[in-house]
Amino acid sequence: MADMQRYKCEICGYIYDPAIGDPPGGIEPGVPFSDLPDTYICPVCSTGKDEFFSYD
Repeated sequence: MADMQRYKCEICGYIYDPAIGDPPGGIEPGVPFSDLPDTYICPVCSTGKDEFFSYD
């Protein structure tokens, strides 16, 4: 089963929840954080994927 853990942006506090995805960013619900492209950026503060940490 895919990792459905939530991740939080260390800069602004945005939480990426795989159950919701990031529809405005083109990420459908059900996509685990580990499957996001390396170029994924926070939709709130535009920081890179490397600034997120496991939230659950």
